[in-house]
Amino acid sequence: MLSWFTGSKPDHPMADMKRARELVAEMLGQDSLKVLEEATSWLDSVGGTEGFKLDHRLALVDLIDRGAKSHQSKLGQEYLDAPRLQKAYEHRLWNASFGFWKMLGTAYLQCIEQFQAGAPGSGAVKKDLPMMAGRALRALTVQLRWILLRYGLIEERIWRDLGRAYAFAESQGFAGQRAVIYLGQHGESSAQEEFLKALMLVMSSPDSLPPRKLHIAERAVAHFGSRFALQAKATPGCHFFFDLSMHQPPARVHKGMALGPMVRFFGAGDAAQGLRDLVREIGEKDGVPSGVNFGGNFDKETVLSVFAHLAQYWAGKPPLRGKQRRELATRITVVPGFREILRWTEAVMDTSSLEFSDPAASESWIVFNASDGGYGAIVPQVKGDWLRIGSLLGVRPETATACRVGIIRRFIKDRYDQHRVGIQVLGNVALPVQLAAAESISSSGASGQGSPAVLLSAKPDKNGDVAVLMRGGSFTQNKSLHMRVRDKAYLLSPAGLIEGGEDFDWARFKVVKPL
Repeated sequence: MLSWFTGSKPDHPMADMKRARELVAEMLGQDSLKVLEEATSWLDSVGGTEGFKLDHRLALVDLIDRGAKSHQSKLGQEYLDAPRLQKAYEHRLWNASFGFWKMLGTAYLQCIEQFQAGAPGSGAVKKDLPMMAGRALRALTVQLRWILLRYGLIEERIWRDLGRAYAFAESQGFAGQRAVIYLGQHGESSAQEEFLKALMLVMSSPDSLPPRKLHIAERAVAHFGSRFALQAKATPGCHFFFDLSMHQPPARVHKGMALGPMVRFFGAGDAAQGLRDLVREIGEKDGVPSGVNFGGNFDKETVLSVFAHLAQYWAGKPPLRGKQRRELATRITVVPGFREILRWTEAVMDTSSLEFSDPAASESWIVFNASDGGYGAIVPQVKGDWLRIGSLLGVRPETATACRVGIIRRFIKDRYDQHRVGIQVLGNVALPVQLAAAESISSSGASGQGSPAVLLSAKPDKNGDVAVLMRGGSFTQNKSLHMRVRDKAYLLSPAGLIEGGEDFDWARFKVVKPL
């Protein structure tokens, strides 16, 4: 009990540094998931034990942190590369990864608090303060990323701790000082840079990006971290703000906002030009330059689409909604995926049906706003793991008989633990059709075996194009098709792929002529 005053070692297996190294070495001999779970347990144990001098506590946290580094990177990549993991394993992997980063951030924040309190050993760690604050801020950023990968609600604790850690760095005068946060490539940073990475990631509309694109966005934010701008006063180019004391998420600067000494203004700064330069370089080299680390191999089109998204949300004015939204309360019936949509549209078109019944796979969602282009809806309960950004669904308002097709564009969890989604509706109709290769049409006009698809256009647009939803991977740029709608047939020429999803291709075709 009096060890803090007498200088004796606390009653803990890691009180002796040599034994601590042996315990960590034993821990690292297991598979990565167990390593992360055990590392989290050790961090919790060290954090909950009184009597450690601050320099010894920091050394233990650093030892565990460095030991688990390669394992947490491996699990992060596994989670990203295998989106269809078994639910139980995915849950364990996410909990282990998020739990580790949460406990690691807590451990570094505890070291900061003890330094501020003048605990024994404080003098010995003064040279390590930039590293300590930088790691605390980076751990908080990684927690943000794991929450966003599940489109979860970001805890108030994270905004509080971001403000506390950065305010500490400012108070000690090293906020902008670059230091070695971790050994190795890209290990040098500053508290300001780590702080801005977290804030700019949140301001990049991550809730509208699927996991792989979210990962690219997070890596792009990290790549440009040193070029973001931060000011104590509102200045041109700093379109966002964060109050270090309010425990609230960052937001766009607006008229009438409350100002105070703890408000910081930030923005893309030189990173906006850097993003444009990188887009040009990717175009010139026909690929991502080797010096840019995205933590994986991604095709050029995917990377450029993420960069276009970032450019929109880093700009001075946010992208405007294409359609005006109306507040309302109603319900929609939805079905998941291309196959169920085909079944539903075919059933609705079946004139022998005396009434329109909803498919067995359907769910009822609550709509809270709507526009000509889509819906904002609450999902009362997520029944399966199909629901994610980019998911295709059939949609029928409760007052309609025919269904339409939509794509999930936003997915977040609110403070009431409800899932809220933004749905973009595709086209103005959803009619079942049959497609066949044009060369398979016989001289009599009959076609060979066709593939079911969904026509999304009631008539051709001003360019003579119609939109068609096809089975995933079936669109071919130089292959004309024969389309049969009810008792009519048309020759279609491919105009371009609008979007390819997990189970669908959404494409444009020019109507060449009726057959």
